[in-house]
Formats: sequence, C-alpha cells, structure tokens
Amino acid sequence: MPFPPRYLTSFGPKDIPHLFTDVLVIGSGIAGLRAALEVPSHLRVLVVTKDSASLSNSAWAQGGIASVLAPEDKFDNHIEDTLAAGAGLCDRQVVDFVVREAPQQIQDLIRFGTKFDLENGELALTREGGHSHRRIVHCLGDATGLEVMRALIDAVERAPNITLSESRFIIDLLTHEGRCVGVLINRPRRGKMSVWAKQTVLATGGCGVIYRETTNPAVATGDGLAAAYRAGAVMRDMEFMQFHPTVLYLAGSSRYLISEAARGEGAYLRDKDGKRFMFEDLPQEYRVLAAATEEEGQRFLKGDETARRPPELSPRDVVSRAIVRCMERTQHPSVYLDLSHLDPEHVLSRFPGIAKVCRGFGLDITRDPIPVRPGAHYMVGGVQVDLQGRTSVPGLWATGEVTSTGLHGANRLASNSLLEGLVFGAVCGRLAAQESQKIPDRFLVPPVWSAGPSSNREEIDVADVTASLRSLMVRKMGIIRDRAGLLEAERTVAFWSRYALGREFDKPQGWELQNLLTIARLMIWSALQRTESRGTHYRSDYPQRNDAQWQRHLTCPAELPERPASGSPLTTNVL
Repeated sequence: MPFPPRYLTSFGPKDIPHLFTDVLVIGSGIAGLRAALEVPSHLRVLVVTKDSASLSNSAWAQGGIASVLAPEDKFDNHIEDTLAAGAGLCDRQVVDFVVREAPQQIQDLIRFGTKFDLENGELALTREGGHSHRRIVHCLGDATGLEVMRALIDAVERAPNITLSESRFIIDLLTHEGRCVGVLINRPRRGKMSVWAKQTVLATGGCGVIYRETTNPAVATGDGLAAAYRAGAVMRDMEFMQFHPTVLYLAGSSRYLISEAARGEGAYLRDKDGKRFMFEDLPQEYRVLAAATEEEGQRFLKGDETARRPPELSPRDVVSRAIVRCMERTQHPSVYLDLSHLDPEHVLSRFPGIAKVCRGFGLDITRDPIPVRPGAHYMVGGVQVDLQGRTSVPGLWATGEVTSTGLHGANRLASNSLLEGLVFGAVCGRLAAQESQKIPDRFLVPPVWSAGPSSNREEIDVADVTASLRSLMVRKMGIIRDRAGLLEAERTVAFWSRYALGREFDKPQGWELQNLLTIARLMIWSALQRTESRGTHYRSDYPQRNDAQWQRHLTCPAELPERPASGSPLTTNVL
C-alpha cells in the first residue's frame, strides 16, 4: 500500500451521484474567485468551498495589497524589495510579472466593486515591513480582505455562469491515466459526490492550523495541499512556513492578527520592561539597514528615502526571531506593540477592527501596550506551478497560498499574497477556460474508484491526536529548529501516521487529521534536508545561509522514506 494511501476513502462511480462542469474551482478565497470571474460567460464554472464563501484566509487579511501606485515608487523598487525578502530563492521572472500586473488587478477590483480607502481623493497608501515605499492599498482601515471578498462574492453571485457550492469537504482530487478529472467531495448529511471537470483550479489556501498558534481560520488544514500530493503533484519548499510577528496573546482570546500595517504607521515593539529591543536583536546584516534613533525612523516613515527604516520594519522572519529571542531572554510569554506615541484619532480610524477586538479585553490601543507573539501565518511552499499556474498533473491548475510560484522565495514580503492570488487567479481562470474548450462536451465517467485505505474503523481520539500534532509542530518545527528536534518530530508524526493514515474515516475531522499528518511529514522532511538558515527556515545548528549548496528549491519525493536522510535532498532544482 502506498504511504499515504492514494485515496482517503472508499468510493465507486456507480455508488455516488455525479456533477459535471467545464471549469471546477476548489476554494473560495481571493485566488479562487478571481479565477472563476476570468472564465467567459459561455462556460460553466462550479466553485466548491469547505465552509461559507466568506470564511477564508483572504477574508481575514488585514493589511492590504501591494502595488506600485505612488509617483515616487517604481516597479524596480517593488521587485527589489520582493527579491530581498525572498532570501535568494525568488524567481525574478515571476516577481517581475506579478509586480507589473498589480496596478491592473487593483483596477479590476475597483471594477468588481471594491471600496478602497482614499486620501484626498486618491488611493490611500501605507507601508509595511520590507517595503521601501508606501504602496499598500487597504480597505476599511484594517479589513482589506473582508471588503475585497465582499466585492468578489457579489460579482460571482451576479455571474450567471458561476455556481457557488458551500459546505463541501474536498476529500481527494480524482485522476485517470495521470490526468486530473475532477474531485471527490463530501456533503453534510448527503454523503459523497464526484464532480467531473474538463479543467480543475486548486485554490484551497494554506495549512496554518498545523500549528497551535496561528492567525488562520479553523478551515486551513491543508486539505488541498495533501490532496494534490496524493494525486502526484510536485510539492516544493515545504520547509518555509512564515510566522507573523505580531499576534494578540491574551488568555482566553483567539489568536487575532495585529496587522503589520501598525508597525508601518510607526508602532514600536517593546519588551516587558518597556524597552525597544529590536535593534539589539537584529542580525548584523539588518542592523546596517535599521535606524538607530527614533528621529531617523520617523523621517523614513514620512518618506525620506535617505533615512534608514525602523528596525520594526525588518522582514517578518527577522522580526519573529527577534521576538522569540527577547521572550527567551526576559522569560516572558510575549512582547508588546506600542502605538501610544501616535495620533490617537489616526490610530482609531486606521485600525478600527484591532481597536474593537482589544477593547473587548480592556485594552485601549491608543494608550495601552498590546501583548503579542509570533504565530503561523502563511505557507510559503506548496504545489509547484509554472508562470501560467500549471501543476505537474495535467488538467490541474493551482493559485494562491496552496502554490509555490517562485514569487515569495524563502520568505513572503508583506501584502504580496493577495496580489499573487489575484494575478495567478486571473491567469489560471483564463487558461483553464481555454483548455476546457478543447475537450468535447460529451465524455464518459472514467473508471475511477477506490477500495479505501483500510477496513480498520477502530475509534481513535482524533481531537487529541490533532491537538498533540499542533503542539509538537510549535515545539519542534517552529521558528527556531534543530536536527534533534526535527528527528523527534519525524519519528512521532510517522508513528501517528501509521495508525491514522491506514484507516477509513467517514467524517471531515478524521480526513483533516490525515491531511495535517501528511503535510507535517513533508514539512519536517524538507526542514531536515535544508542544512542552512534561509528566510523563514532557521536552524540553530546551521545558523548561516549557504548559497554554495542551498540556493535552490527543494522538491519532495513521491513517497517519503521512513527515516529522512540527513544529506542532500532526493530531488532539487538549482536556480
């Protein structure tokens, strides 16, 4: 039996109902809906989503979308900022393409009905970590994702050729003779159904729930990532999980994201004693870029290109590690984000959502420091795609966080993710539509079936194993890693996988656990292979970046060995 099994559950084409469409889009975030809207009106599009269309990482996005719009900004500036953040692993051709497409995507969103924040009649722009200029457009202060998703959902509902089907759990991609031909879904109270499609676009988002501390909604369990791997898609750079530096950390609170835009507007990070710690905790290569005084940092925020940026605006991986070091040094569970020196009226108008959440815990963000610590935020690696969004599986396209496009490299630049979803979503939708028209309308159901992974239906405590996995990933596969911890994580996850992957579940919670275990094994294997520190991947036993050996992508093998090798990866792509 392959490990993991090809299909998570038993099914047969004669035993379940069928649905047919020209283009199938799996996922209703910004990437999926943008793909659906690009399909011509004479073709049928079905969008299936795990929960409601409004529940996705995209909808939870606060900061905004990066785009060169200011007169003093240039495409080359945005390109260089992205390349710098990506720590040597960005594909320059992809970066150039996405950055230059950004202004048109902003105009398309306005055409779909998105209401961006304005300043003096022009699009309001802010700055975030790693950006050399103000280029982040935003909505409703700190609710960009919510407003963009509202507009896209409205546009999809107006489109006569698009059907949105909610509460559909994606069990597996269906393949026949190496080609993706659709998806097997589960419907509440109605069971399994197969959806057959001429072309399929995967846009299922990431897997932040694999960590106990995450900014992601509960639906982000890596279902699309795991399904693509089981279907034979090439998975790349799975060691790179980005942690957001500032996640609200209060007993009893959900792990609410505190937007990077707060630091872009001038917020400081302080330790438990009120000291700004970032400068002393920066690695040497970033100290030379950071303002040593508050006055110089303020000049940078006001647009002085000769001034150095505040250390709080270093790339996310650098800030996250600095926070971890500070917490270890002070033996305190968090650091604090301070906006008290900023204009209160501006703070409240710019961050109404953050202010409301903090107010519920008795915090006034204009006066009180906000306790924060890093949390898993964005999966940088994923399904490998080319510049047109094609995966290695014919008939399967992918866009958004589920992919590894080459835009982000080893560490995503802030506010480039929604942009990537828009650009590649439009490309995937357009090209998938073109390919679907080459396939005749009359086609038979391929003989795809599964006998199931096992007849073993002995009960296991799915919730307990899931919680244990999430805790293990924080401890051993978190912001700072080493070989001993990774090997321990590999052995533990392999043990859980042996009895969890080899059995048949009939509920989403069991399938989610199987997907999380599959993704965890890929991430841990990849982290063991990369014996260096680069971007979001930091090994305390290999703390230096090693361009001579590791300035390359790492692709996962089709079947993981029981014990990961410590040497070179089985398959690599050299840049």
